[in-house]
Amino acid sequence: MPHDITDLRFFVTITESGSLAEAARRLDVTASAVSQRLRHLEASLGMQLAHRSTRRFMLTEEGELFHAGVVEMLANLDGLVDRLRARSGEVVGTLHVGGPLGFGRHYLAPAIAQFHALHPKLMVSLTLSDVVSAADANRFDLIVHIGQLGDSSMVAYPIAPNSRFVCAAPSYLAKRPAPREPKDLAQHDCIVLRENGEDVTLWRFRRKRSEAAVRVPAILSSNDGEVAKQWALQGKGVVLRSEWDVADSLASGRLVRLLPGWSLPDADVVALVAGRTGMSARVKLFLSFLQARFQPAPPWRR
Repeated sequence: MPHDITDLRFFVTITESGSLAEAARRLDVTASAVSQRLRHLEASLGMQLAHRSTRRFMLTEEGELFHAGVVEMLANLDGLVDRLRARSGEVVGTLHVGGPLGFGRHYLAPAIAQFHALHPKLMVSLTLSDVVSAADANRFDLIVHIGQLGDSSMVAYPIAPNSRFVCAAPSYLAKRPAPREPKDLAQHDCIVLRENGEDVTLWRFRRKRSEAAVRVPAILSSNDGEVAKQWALQGKGVVLRSEWDVADSLASGRLVRLLPGWSLPDADVVALVAGRTGMSARVKLFLSFLQARFQPAPPWRR
């Protein structure tokens, strides 16, 4: 039987990675090293845990049972260690945090730096990506997410309110009259952000009981929100962006909000936590820290 708990954590990592290549990337080792270690684990157990190739990793029936048992055991062990350390007032261990690129750079990274200063014995790993999947629930202790999330087992905790605005630079509006109704946007140059597989050229508006949906022409598009905003600042067209990202530009006059009488679906900032197990003490503490940091109003509304 394996006697090293790192073997068990290793098995959980490669199982949740979906392939040996991805597991090697996450563990920062070679794929051959991952395969060799898995063979040793199987030999010690006397059973095959998975069918695998370079691109595919599929658990056997025994592997499924072993994985479920190991996940439960590690969760119980981690919870016990957290409770024991909490009795001494220590916050230690590793906190795995995920978040979106732009918001992560501007707000999440500074928050983590301050949190770590309060708890220097804690190790924090931050991964930034604008693509969130259900599998990420097992990779991270907490994920900061903006906007709606598709079907997921993760539980959302509110962090901060965040509206979305349609904006353009004064230089663009000097050439093109500002839209008076959402339908007018169909005649404008529009900049769209490709993210989360959404229908990004269909913009939906609401005013009291009225609703309007307009298909905008995507003159420029990018998967990077900072690029989309910079194009708008350069007068290239109309952009739909989160309040947190454009509040400073609106306040300075570098961008102008359009259609202020109409609202778009909010994209609030939330913390996502896997719902099938209880939160560790360090995750609870970090969640409370984030919520307090963005209250009573987030920075973009102060």
